[in-house]
Amino acid sequence: MACACEEAAHECRLVVLTGGPGAGKTAVLEIVRRAFCEHIVVLPEAATILFSGGFPRHDTEAGRAAAQDAIFRVQRAMEAMCLGERRAAVVLCDRGTLDGLAYWPDGTEAACRALGIRRDEELARYAAIIHLHSPGLENGYDHRNPQRIETATQAHELDLRIEGAWDGHPRRIFIDGEPDFLRKVARAVAAIRDQVPACCRTHRIPEVDG
Repeated sequence: MACACEEAAHECRLVVLTGGPGAGKTAVLEIVRRAFCEHIVVLPEAATILFSGGFPRHDTEAGRAAAQDAIFRVQRAMEAMCLGERRAAVVLCDRGTLDGLAYWPDGTEAACRALGIRRDEELARYAAIIHLHSPGLENGYDHRNPQRIETATQAHELDLRIEGAWDGHPRRIFIDGEPDFLRKVARAVAAIRDQVPACCRTHRIPEVDG
């Protein structure tokens, strides 16, 4: 979508949209792609890129570690590309580098050693973390995504581990599940728009603005 902003380049900020399985990220990101201007770039989920492209999904410690290492490298490469291009005001990441800590077989310290990172430095890379909580069975957990293999109980447990992975970030926004899914989506979209510079906020978003 066109934007009234005439800036040739922006100071690019990385914003993470995260949460447990079935939390509603796909719906939120679709609205952002459709309604926000060209200065807000959506990065696809690195795990989906890899697994849908045929990366082996082995339920072993070695398999999980290999997958999370690959996901981390792809995520970092996509972020570096956008930061280097300097065209985006906000790069909205479908999960960030620390999401993988929730899936790493040996925990946070082992993950950081294996990846060669410091957790505090990874936290500092991102301007904000918007966390959509997974719904419980009472709020309609959805199994239709072919890449989603978790039960509602497992999704809840993962949601808590992902929350813990980002613990300590100074700018976290939590969007809780509720019976009206569209209200949840609208709240998430509004939280994302709050991260966008004023020069890129002139567009109207029906799901938020009514």
